[in-house]
Amino acid sequence: MSHRTETTTQPAQDVVVGFGNILLKDEGIGVHIIQNLASLPHKSAREYLLIDGGTCPDVLFHFPEEISTLIVVDAVKGGGEPGSIYRFTPDDIEFKRASITSLHQLGLREGLGMMKFLGKYPERVIIIGVEPKEIDWGLKISPELEKIIPQVILLLQQEIAN
Repeated sequence: MSHRTETTTQPAQDVVVGFGNILLKDEGIGVHIIQNLASLPHKSAREYLLIDGGTCPDVLFHFPEEISTLIVVDAVKGGGEPGSIYRFTPDDIEFKRASITSLHQLGLREGLGMMKFLGKYPERVIIIGVEPKEIDWGLKISPELEKIIPQVILLLQQEIAN
């Protein structure tokens, strides 16, 4: 069994994780965005890892490498119009619980808490949320969310570049 120590020279990785249940229309937006981003040519000077997190926020604390920046993409009920895009941090979730609530908030917060406990908490954590229109059985996301996928991908690419 290998053990990673503090003296390692391998650089920390940037990771983008998309969460959601693709069987529930707009609830799967995080996974749809990761799939779309994965199909594009890599345009960033920085290396990053794309993860389809599905409905398992515990994927966050299973990374074998250190994470420099963690970007989470998920459906978020923030009270805006369908397709509204939110950018916030875990600290914002604690203080704005009533105004912005992720559909996986408890699992995400627990996953991030476990990363802290294990000493694997990233230097930077950003959450990109998309306001869903319809959460019901179905594989296709609503036209409002389909339309903003390129905008979310651009935002993710900018976050990675920073």
